[in-house]
Amino acid sequence: MQAVRTFPSGNRDAVDALGQRFAPAGAETRIASLVPSLTETLFDLGLGAQVVARTGFCIHPAAAVRAVPKVGGTKDVNLARLRALAPSHVLVNVDENTRETVAALRAFVPQVVVTHPQAPADNLALLALLGELFGGVPGVKVRALQLANALQAQLAALAAQPWPARRVLYLIWREPWMTVARDTYIARTLACVGWNTLPEVVGGDGMATPGAARYPVFDWDAPWLREVDLVLLSTEPYRFQHRDVDAARALLAARGLHPEVRLIDGEWCSWYGSRAARSLPRLAALAALINPA
Repeated sequence: MQAVRTFPSGNRDAVDALGQRFAPAGAETRIASLVPSLTETLFDLGLGAQVVARTGFCIHPAAAVRAVPKVGGTKDVNLARLRALAPSHVLVNVDENTRETVAALRAFVPQVVVTHPQAPADNLALLALLGELFGGVPGVKVRALQLANALQAQLAALAAQPWPARRVLYLIWREPWMTVARDTYIARTLACVGWNTLPEVVGGDGMATPGAARYPVFDWDAPWLREVDLVLLSTEPYRFQHRDVDAARALLAARGLHPEVRLIDGEWCSWYGSRAARSLPRLAALAALINPA
């Protein structure tokens, strides 16, 4: 039986991705989440009553978030609207929010908490951070630990299984067609089931790097496409549909290439936090279905 993971005991400051330290907050805290994955995680931790603002992309849990005011998108935050809601804490992410937004927030938000999970295992530290940060709210630390234990079990199960290697093109946009760099959360999630993304590029560190480096545009005549044996069209951020699968197949066939092409639920690969433990088994099931024997 796998040992149960426990967070460090005793009160201590929470430390975010930038090394900023935060004292534990209690039930009076007012949280704005500018990251869809984190909004869902806050509700899963039992912090729904403390969430006072979200982005329009924060859509889970659907029934609960309808009551939370929207303050624009992840990269075009309505700062005036957010200021009026008077959050004590705002949660942001290196990949999903901009440096300019974070700088503006610091002018009126007491605590701006920066997150940056770069691989599924990083969610363990993220859950520990949120459990410490909002541990003054009853039940939050316990729920954070339960979520971490579930994720740890999933990661161990994936690591114990020998996955056949696949060379994957993961599409996130069209016109222009875009994919992901190797050092993104998406690519590292795919690697958990032996799916290694092409091209073999890395994109840098998020806010400090232009988005094109982490999510590069590519040409269908690129020579590395001949190495691809699986093409995945994600349902987000671009909502790829079956007609896009046909379009990708046609573009490849015109160049004499015939890899497997299919849709994939983008939330399995790009949503982190509490979602990871639920998504990894779904990704593993898909990999088991389509991987060669």
